[in-house]
Amino acid sequence: MSAIHDLAATIAARRTADPDSSWTAKLLAKGPEKCAEKFGEEAVEAIIEAVKGDRDRLTSEAADVVFHLLVMLAARDVTLTDVEAELARRAGTSGLSEKASRS
Repeated sequence: MSAIHDLAATIAARRTADPDSSWTAKLLAKGPEKCAEKFGEEAVEAIIEAVKGDRDRLTSEAADVVFHLLVMLAARDVTLTDVEAELARRAGTSGLSEKASRS
């Protein structure tokens, strides 16, 4: 298993943990909207570091974004496997073509 799969498994396991003992459980207990809000905050922080050009800070913020993306997905019962299946479905399709097909 990869680090991202291990992280997704940990997040799934924390869904039933005591919110007083786990940041992930606390965030999930606040609901999908709060999880989405936190993901958005982390994404903005990553954007700021990307613009600044600080590679180390961007790497750190990107890790936060990935974590909070997985938490947000878990809050809506979307698994990493679901996302991987969608990426596999899109493989070999031009990004421009895929985007045009959504219109």
